[in-house]
Amino acid sequence: MRRTTDALMRTALPLPGRRQGKVRDIYETTLADGTEALVIVASDRVSAFDVVMANGVPGKGVVLTQISRFWFERFSGLVPHHLISTDPADIPGLGDEQRALLRGRVMIGRKAAVVPVECIVRGYLSGSGYKDYRKSGAVCGITLPAGLVNSSRLDQPIFTPSTKAESGHDENISFDEACMLVGEGLMRTLRELSLRIYGEARDYAAARGIIIADTKLEFGIPPGADAPILIDEVLTPDSSRFWPAADYQPGREQNSLDKQYIRNYLETLVAAGKWDKTPPGPTLPGEVVTRTLEIYRQAYRALTGRDLEL
Repeated sequence: MRRTTDALMRTALPLPGRRQGKVRDIYETTLADGTEALVIVASDRVSAFDVVMANGVPGKGVVLTQISRFWFERFSGLVPHHLISTDPADIPGLGDEQRALLRGRVMIGRKAAVVPVECIVRGYLSGSGYKDYRKSGAVCGITLPAGLVNSSRLDQPIFTPSTKAESGHDENISFDEACMLVGEGLMRTLRELSLRIYGEARDYAAARGIIIADTKLEFGIPPGADAPILIDEVLTPDSSRFWPAADYQPGREQNSLDKQYIRNYLETLVAAGKWDKTPPGPTLPGEVVTRTLEIYRQAYRALTGRDLEL
């Protein structure tokens, strides 16, 4: 895998259908066997509070892709998913330099109509869930026991959907509101799948000293199918809260192996009146960039038992 020295902020591949999300660039392709697929490139862009920062973290996209690949392979017998390949050589129409650019950071996936609901599972009370609980004693319409504190472990994980915004902020919604958006039958299926995936991942990670406090999953429905498949990224530091179990202490913010490190830095800018959580995003200083990559690589190492060369 090539050494990454500069952040990859944008790609411009000679492929059709280009669109750009907060972190990923997506293209369309037809594979050698005729399969219509998506080419999903994880850039090194950094998004926090739904705003993309001015600079990126070199190699971050590689770490995200490799963690997702690990989970997709581990869950292959648990839930159908979109991942076909992570080999740039399988993408027709690219040159050697373009394939080298994509090495380690590309997923080739089945096309699917994205279900417009974020499927969030919380095993611990943190983030926006804790804020909602402090106001109402409930999260997304689910009433929780009194007396819980920041980072409390929940007796049973809860499924708390949110809207999936193309831009701006996602919003927590109740299960009933999610059913109104996409249908009750589909939402019941997604809730069951999400809780099953989280449970398997939580137990696996716990045996390796990592608490998965919560995670966000996405699903889609392939053309001609009526059953959802798991898509996008899975259980990465961008989409989940990872806490070192040895440091866990309820009642406070936790040390983390995820994007919370960046959020915490940005909150200092907000407190100082230097940023208001609206675009454009600020430039992350070198020490924050370096530490973020270290944290992401540490998460990969803890989960897989392997080091990741960049």
